[in-house]
Amino acid sequence: MVKVGEYLIKRLKEVGIETIFGVPGDYNMPLLDMIEDDKEVIWGNNANELNAAYAADGYARIRGVGAVVTTFGVGELSAAAGIAGSYSEMLPVIHIVGTPNTKSQAEGAILHHTLGNGNFQVFVEMFAKISCASTHLTRDTAIKEIDRVIQESIVRKRTGYIGIPIDLISYEVNIPEFKSLDLSLPKNPAKTQDVCLKVVLEAINKAQHPIVIVDACVQRHNLQKEAAAFIKRSGFPTYVAPMGKGLVPEEYPNYRGCYAGTITLEGIAKEVQKADLIIELGSIKSDFNTGGFTYGLDRGKTISLHSFATNVFYADYDKVNMGEFLPLLTSHLPGSPRHFELGPRIEPAPTAEGSEITHNYFWNKVPDYIDENSIIIAETGTSEFASFNLRASKNTFFIAQVLWGSIGYSVGAALGAAMAARDRRVYLFCGDGSFQLTCQEVSVILRHGLTPVIFILNNDGYLIEKLIHGPHRDYNNFQMWQYSKTLDYFGAPLERNTKVGSSQVGFQGKVTNRSEFEQAMKTVQSQRNKIHFLEVVMPRFDAPRELILQVETSENR
Repeated sequence: MVKVGEYLIKRLKEVGIETIFGVPGDYNMPLLDMIEDDKEVIWGNNANELNAAYAADGYARIRGVGAVVTTFGVGELSAAAGIAGSYSEMLPVIHIVGTPNTKSQAEGAILHHTLGNGNFQVFVEMFAKISCASTHLTRDTAIKEIDRVIQESIVRKRTGYIGIPIDLISYEVNIPEFKSLDLSLPKNPAKTQDVCLKVVLEAINKAQHPIVIVDACVQRHNLQKEAAAFIKRSGFPTYVAPMGKGLVPEEYPNYRGCYAGTITLEGIAKEVQKADLIIELGSIKSDFNTGGFTYGLDRGKTISLHSFATNVFYADYDKVNMGEFLPLLTSHLPGSPRHFELGPRIEPAPTAEGSEITHNYFWNKVPDYIDENSIIIAETGTSEFASFNLRASKNTFFIAQVLWGSIGYSVGAALGAAMAARDRRVYLFCGDGSFQLTCQEVSVILRHGLTPVIFILNNDGYLIEKLIHGPHRDYNNFQMWQYSKTLDYFGAPLERNTKVGSSQVGFQGKVTNRSEFEQAMKTVQSQRNKIHFLEVVMPRFDAPRELILQVETSENR
């Protein structure tokens, strides 16, 4: 016999979850008892449900799946924007909601956290719109439904929702045999795949200027190694879309940079435009990922490998997914890579003279201080767009919410990523406005003893909004904070916190010119086991080139 709550936790551990994020509520606390008592699981203990959802999202980007626990009604709705973002960006985050006692539900009782109308299905019905699988557990279906939701969420790379009534958490069920979840994809239809392979190889053999563009779905389906094998064996010039940043090692001789439509560096755009064959791996054609839909790629020259199909020019090969097809394609390429004379890789504009910390200076200089094997998290807005052409250290992993674009996302995501990979250094780049939405999660980062390097880019307002509309409107401004005192406010120096493992503090302060920044970064580099917090003061209307060009494509100006 096993309790339903314990079974759920066992399944989460089976798929690789070691930290479960969330916030206590009176309908979920018996489940939290089980989480806390399980020595193989860490409770995230978040400041609020929205941040917990962001943390689970960041965790899922590193581990492949994440989990968040909230309470019925008020708690789950607080997490909704984060869950929708994970659904949008194809991340399997399992949302577990503690719900009222089944007896009270059956009686239609007017309970707290309800709408007062006796309807206990309304929230699961809401979340069904932003989940690929959802359920409200009953005694008869609990085990089967837990397995179904977790399995579908991971296979389909979307969020899953599990509502668990409080009295079911400790309800015991008999499980004759515990079998591992089947997370495999269906095999590609053999005949369709054979025809597809023949057509693709013919196109490759005819092409004089083939290129590869790698995008986010390669990472979502854990196909980085397969993509790397194809890139190395083909030798084709390779680019990443913004959502694919970091998926191609920049030390590869045929890596050429980031392609994002009209906001692409000019020399890179010219290379892409010369291509007579474009092979897309896991593409996502969203506005910010394509420079405002300015990709301009001719479908008659494009082969797109997806998780659900392969598109070859104007023909669609349904159910030929890239997980199986890409390695097969690679194995049929010539043994030696083709060589192309492209010249030196195109780089962003060099640093201009001056003492101010401009975006041109900052994003050219900061890579000098980024460790290898690190994780870079770029907030929606200036940091996100600047990261497209950021020079990356070896094995650097990038996180940015390019499609959903919820400001404040990066702070919670940094917590999740740091918990998922404690052996990797995390660098968080967040604007001052975004930080004001979700700053509470810095307290949780400290509580878990994590040691990210946090950059708050203080340009006194919502810069991306000002560039789109209302540059001098007061709604794009907000109260100035003493950002450089953040760690103090959240209790970093308090003895009661340091005694239980709170992060040790390295540099914490404001930098207003290049000399101060470079001096602070010396401390950051020399103290890798401490958390660092830099308030970076920038000119009010200075912006990365990529953001300025993107704004010009906006239909909201």
